[in-house]
Amino acid sequence: MPKVPIAGVQNLIAVGSGKGGVGKTTVAVNLALALAKLGHRVALLDADVYGPNVPRMLGTDETPHAIGDRIQPVEAGGIKMISMGLLSPGDRPLIWRGPMLHSVVQQFLRGVDWGELDYLIVDLPPGTGDVQLTLIQTVPITGAIIVTTPSDVSLEDARKAVLMFQQVRVEILGIVENMSYLTCPHCHERVDVFSYGGGRQTAEAMGVNFLGEIPLDPEVRVGGDSGKSVALRRPDDPHAAAFYQLARNTIAKVQLVGGLKGPKIEVTD
Repeated sequence: MPKVPIAGVQNLIAVGSGKGGVGKTTVAVNLALALAKLGHRVALLDADVYGPNVPRMLGTDETPHAIGDRIQPVEAGGIKMISMGLLSPGDRPLIWRGPMLHSVVQQFLRGVDWGELDYLIVDLPPGTGDVQLTLIQTVPITGAIIVTTPSDVSLEDARKAVLMFQQVRVEILGIVENMSYLTCPHCHERVDVFSYGGGRQTAEAMGVNFLGEIPLDPEVRVGGDSGKSVALRRPDDPHAAAFYQLARNTIAKVQLVGGLKGPKIEVTD
């Protein structure tokens, strides 16, 4: 059965990771904001149902409303967004089985009035589970971005995520090495907290693109916690520059792979 693209969405990019704790959502949020700041129409779907942190990072707790049977996404920071965190706010946990996850992901993909978008970024849960399979089986995906840190433990799981997407024939746009290094605020020397170069080496070994290094920066943490993520700043801001470079590298890779290749409908007289 052919996968039907989401009407109006030019490119759907999945942001995943092999394990939690690597800053995947931070990367997804700042990538979406940077793409929007660069002049693109962007939305962010928070599919990390068990840990929906996107609303906090975008500084909104607005409850979505519906027009007819279509959910209207919330707008924040120049992008559209939907998240279970807006529908089930606070610390209350969601205890759901696979079929329920499938249903909510389908609703977020098909039941939200996304409008015309250049990029729909999907922040996936960590790992290779039900939400990933639902997305892969439901819609055509332009490509996936895998987030890792340079540590061997993180890279081991990142390789599994790459192989999972490759096995289901989803293009890998590239690997991002997050928390790549720390610049000492006193001596300004580079400190490789979680080892060095593992993301680039893994990308080269697996034959996939390396999208860049994101430094371990306290300003990124402060921005996420306060709802003022660093990519809301100018592209030349030193704390935001790495995310803007990631956005440019992503755009270049999407253009190289040709974007979505879904069915086209022609209307003739």
